[in-house]
Amino acid sequence: MSVIRKVEQLSFFEDSVNGKDLPADLLVYTPGVFSPAESGNFLTGLIGHTPWKQEIVQMYGKAIKTPRLTAWYGDQNKSYEFSGNKYNPLPWTKALFDIKARVEPIAGMEFNSTLLNYYRDGNDSVAWHSDDEYELGFKPTIASVSFGQDRRFDVRQKADHKRKHSVILENGSVLLMKGDLQSLWHHRIAKSTQPMKPRVNLTFRIIM
Repeated sequence: MSVIRKVEQLSFFEDSVNGKDLPADLLVYTPGVFSPAESGNFLTGLIGHTPWKQEIVQMYGKAIKTPRLTAWYGDQNKSYEFSGNKYNPLPWTKALFDIKARVEPIAGMEFNSTLLNYYRDGNDSVAWHSDDEYELGFKPTIASVSFGQDRRFDVRQKADHKRKHSVILENGSVLLMKGDLQSLWHHRIAKSTQPMKPRVNLTFRIIM
């Protein structure tokens, strides 16, 4: 366990150790789905060969640059709209097909799209939000794959912010978000004051 990870777990969230006490109807964490060697290869390839963009989104009535880089891939005609932007999917690559094929048996379903997020260092983050856009349907299942730097994933209940959980998303891990998570909870990846190496996250989804 790295020093960074120890420091990050000293938070006011109910840290899962690691993923063991998460509410199973909302979150299922599976570490080590991809080996360190596989994860390293995917991380390097995705960083180097993805046409990353820094989007402008609307938050609290203001246009701001996202503090991370993104890319959207998927089946034809599976566009996605959020934060005032419409994203038309890039065609699947072999690497993304290979990753998807490993994730789908864990989720028990086939996905038709994925959002890639590139966190370059500890300054990159994603604010509290829910993936509750109408294209995702009712109670969507989303599979989140992490390559690279371990980062803490926080969730809090919308109606009661005292109800919250946290899990360290490790290199090569998969986190399933399901059930009422998107309708009743927020989630985030917070900025970190600790030195952070690059991380690429893929969230596999079904666009209706």
